[in-house]
Amino acid sequence: MQLEWRAIDEPEPGPKLAALFHAYWPAYRRWWLREGEGPRPTYGASRAALKTHMPELLATYDALCEVVGGSDHAARFLSFWRPPPYLSGCSQAIWPGREPVMVRNYDYNPSAFDRLILRSAWQGRGVMGLSDGLWGLVDGVNDAGLAVSLTFGGRRVVGEGFGVPLILRYVLQTCKTAEAAAETLARIPTHMSYNVTVLDARRRYHTVLMSPDRPAVVTHAAVATNHQKSVEWTSHARFTATVERERFLLQRLTLHVDPVEKFISAFLRPPLYSTAFAQGFGTLYTAVYRPRRREMELRWPGGSWALSLKDFQEGARVIYTPDSATGT
Repeated sequence: MQLEWRAIDEPEPGPKLAALFHAYWPAYRRWWLREGEGPRPTYGASRAALKTHMPELLATYDALCEVVGGSDHAARFLSFWRPPPYLSGCSQAIWPGREPVMVRNYDYNPSAFDRLILRSAWQGRGVMGLSDGLWGLVDGVNDAGLAVSLTFGGRRVVGEGFGVPLILRYVLQTCKTAEAAAETLARIPTHMSYNVTVLDARRRYHTVLMSPDRPAVVTHAAVATNHQKSVEWTSHARFTATVERERFLLQRLTLHVDPVEKFISAFLRPPLYSTAFAQGFGTLYTAVYRPRRREMELRWPGGSWALSLKDFQEGARVIYTPDSATGT
């Protein structure tokens, strides 16, 4: 499977983000309206939710709405308030060595992902990460040396809250330490269950188990896959092998300390690496975050792409991803 990836640098919302949005908007809109317009909140309710829970993002939100054309549907979509449900796979872990390093696999549908690395400097905060929904992030790092990443929490419940990519964006825009990030994650409502791991430059870390129907749980777990304290969605757990992946990672953390390259390489092989692209759970990339250096690297079987927040270089890459039928 051939996928094109791009790296874009735009310090403030402008023509680059506008062009990206208009390219993605037909697919975004189909997804956002897949349940009809009735379940989607109004613009007034969406902006009010942002003002209540993430007021620091309001100025950027308003600017984004303006540069993409200001339509009602676009503004409601960009709020990430009560979006349709969506599922992913994913594995993530903190390397047990001395340097703070977080490694994660993002398992998702390749036709429903931006394949975009975005560097921004909104309101003076440098942020770099993997875009979702234009300004949301599924993982990233900021100029304070804080890295963040998500996995789906393996529960069916959908509730009143934000899509988690905007919550990750908010954490990187407003937090400098793992402790502050964990406190922020614990208070913001999420519309589905997710496990969010944060790691800072001093190697302090937390994994926050977020849910729409119960209080968030802040843990010191160094590993997260696709369940929370226990498996609650058996068929999803079986299909994604969440327990097996968690056990594999815990063994690598507790039985011995791999050199960092060996630890990273394990994410590019089973049981962590998935080729279930036809079912929407193939590994689209492996990301390596080094928050002390403000750096990230994307890896694929046979390819890699290193990026620095301090010296970010725009570009594009065509990546050939193994398919489930041939493994090549």
